[in-house]
Amino acid sequence: MGWGEMDPPNSSAAGRSDTCFGVFNASDGPNNAQNSITSPWFSTAFGLIGLCSNLFALCVLLSSSRKLSSQARSSFLVFLCGLVVTDFMGLLVTASVIIPYHFIKFAWAKVDAGCHLCNFLGFSMVFFGQCPLLLGATMAGERFFGINHPFSRSTSISKRRAWSIVGLVWGFSCLLGLLPVLGLGRYTLQFPGSWCFLTLLPDTGDVVFCLLFALLGIFSVLLSFILNTVSVVTLCRVYHDRESVQRRRDSEVEMMVQLVGIMVIATICWMPLLIFIVQTVLQQLPADGRIQTLPTETQKMLLIYIRMVTWNQILDPWVYILFRRAVLQRIYPSLRPRPSILVLNPSLRRKLTAGSVLQ
Repeated sequence: MGWGEMDPPNSSAAGRSDTCFGVFNASDGPNNAQNSITSPWFSTAFGLIGLCSNLFALCVLLSSSRKLSSQARSSFLVFLCGLVVTDFMGLLVTASVIIPYHFIKFAWAKVDAGCHLCNFLGFSMVFFGQCPLLLGATMAGERFFGINHPFSRSTSISKRRAWSIVGLVWGFSCLLGLLPVLGLGRYTLQFPGSWCFLTLLPDTGDVVFCLLFALLGIFSVLLSFILNTVSVVTLCRVYHDRESVQRRRDSEVEMMVQLVGIMVIATICWMPLLIFIVQTVLQQLPADGRIQTLPTETQKMLLIYIRMVTWNQILDPWVYILFRRAVLQRIYPSLRPRPSILVLNPSLRRKLTAGSVLQ
């Protein structure tokens, strides 16, 4: 049966402020089951495409990392690998709950009366949602210092330190996701009854947690934009300087193209949801807790924005797959490494060789 025909949570559960049920009205209309935005094929198709894309990108990353000698490039690949692993696990964990629901149509109030599954799914949505944004800002910071302070020893990051930074990002996102379990905010069942997320209601704890999640995400995106813009400008200024470092700068350009692609995708996919969360909770503040359920249009818009966010996890791996130097050089032959002046002038090379022998 469709979600609109599902028995709504019992009134005692829906009325309690600490329950994960009752935020959306399960009796808004039976026709909602036929709505395209609630189609189970969205979740199924997005999940499968995203899992395959991230798995393919992970294989390419592991293959590339074995051939690298550049420390800057290897640390950047560690961050990329952390991003791909995060996206892959995020799709795997959330799809393992959401997709079965669409085909089994189990009753959340009966199967998960204690809200443990809903809390886990809500935690997963926040954790795997915030991680890519923070990792994007971290990668932007690493490239900013690597390009603007290339000779500073403190800016060189080993693989071990890079993995430690990725671990810190995961740990911070984990603490953020655990806040509702610890009492700040709530994870509640969302329209059409197949997933759980933070609660967009004017309760004090919910408002604080929503703003914390959204503003942290917006800050990460803006920070990435500022750092990447400065890095690109710096790279453009020095790109046509000394020929002897042309190969290294080609590598820098490759990393920046990939990083800018990740930033653009994150901005397009995430900013509408983050802004929507801020606007919704701030507009409802005058209600002072009198609103117990979200308006139908708000529920639908939240679902649409979540669909957009899913594209971030699908497109991220293709940024690395398609924007590698080998692929870019086939599209733009001018990006191929230029021969040095010694190769172009054999006589000069012989003179330098003879001079070094005499010395």
